[in-house]
Amino acid sequence: MLAYVIDAWASVEDPNAGSSPIVVYSPATAGVQEAGLPGEPRFAFQEEPRGTADAVRAGLAAVPAEATEILVLSGDVPLVLGPHLLAVLEQRRMDDAAIALASVYAADPGNLGRVVRSEFGSVERIAEARDASAEELDSNEINAGCYAFDAAWLRRRIEAVEPSAATGELYLTELVRLAREDGRIVSAVGFDDDGTFDGINDRAQLAQAEWALRVRMNEAHMQAGITMRDPSTVYLDWTVTLDPDVVLEPNVIITGRSSVGLGTTIGPGTVIADSRIGADCRVWASVVEGSEVEDGATIGPYSHLRKGTHVGQGAEVGNFAELKNTRLGARVKQHHVSYLGDAELGDRTNVGAGTITANWDGRTKNRTTIGRDAFLGVDTMLVAPVEIGDGAKTGAGAVVTKSVPPGKLAVGVPARIREPRPNPPEADEPG
Repeated sequence: MLAYVIDAWASVEDPNAGSSPIVVYSPATAGVQEAGLPGEPRFAFQEEPRGTADAVRAGLAAVPAEATEILVLSGDVPLVLGPHLLAVLEQRRMDDAAIALASVYAADPGNLGRVVRSEFGSVERIAEARDASAEELDSNEINAGCYAFDAAWLRRRIEAVEPSAATGELYLTELVRLAREDGRIVSAVGFDDDGTFDGINDRAQLAQAEWALRVRMNEAHMQAGITMRDPSTVYLDWTVTLDPDVVLEPNVIITGRSSVGLGTTIGPGTVIADSRIGADCRVWASVVEGSEVEDGATIGPYSHLRKGTHVGQGAEVGNFAELKNTRLGARVKQHHVSYLGDAELGDRTNVGAGTITANWDGRTKNRTTIGRDAFLGVDTMLVAPVEIGDGAKTGAGAVVTKSVPPGKLAVGVPARIREPRPNPPEADEPG
């Protein structure tokens, strides 16, 4: 959630936007320091969470002395966008206000604090629902929790915020009262109630925010030339990149730093994680993890590419085929029910149904190397470490425990090396 907020700040097209963001954390949220957040944020420590004003006080310690303006917003509003933040900043500058805040015209304000304005439109105070008059409760303008401050005024007045009598916490909304006591303007920018400033307090709200982000992101991809047959069933991480003319069928999930190349089709039921898929590929009803698939390859249905797999240009990986830490050369065919682990296959090699590399000897993972234009017969078992030479073949059911020289044939259990049988003449087609 915090990364989306930082992204929004980074997208503010404003030469006065200033330095990197400051993230205020407490002992309970110390893990955010290790989260790999964008924008290289600095961190400020709040020893004990005692309210929003106390969090700002802790953050001020990390603000450069030359800063003249400070933007404050919550870390749990992932739907916020740069233009919203810029609007609040510009309003403060235009009014030379001590504070400008974002407000929302809520369809159901409930027990949320109301923004109380003067007849001239400036903000007089934030009235908590329990303390508001009937007239104030009739208003549907609520405080959204995003503020722009005159930095010098904030530094001077933050220590004057007094604890709430009800909770003992220090609330940032008290600064509105202090600004008006000082005769300074407090401005508000009103926004529609579209969920942009909604905070996340439970898992139901988290799911709603994820849905809204997914709709926003999928629409942006489709505007950029991506086809989605059913956008409501396509799940993409923010870090995924898609080239134009990619087609995403229903029930597709792409996560992490994955990318999909020009003109590729990702078929129904596919999961791709931290992988690169090239151009003009087809991946159908398969799982691809930590792998690379070159241009023109086809994967699936029901294939599993595990971490460290590289599928060469134009290669074909089919039904119930599994690969792990394996490299397939160009135009390799691995069509049916097979497992290749810790292996390397040369260009144009054919993998028969049921082929297995026995790569684990109980202590060590061993590699299998297969040359170009090799032919592995049905139910071949390759007991690693072993090498199969260019153009070599194995017979059906062979258990290969020793290397096979180029152009030779291995048959039997255990396999013995033979000269390959000549191919029978092709039969004439019936007239």
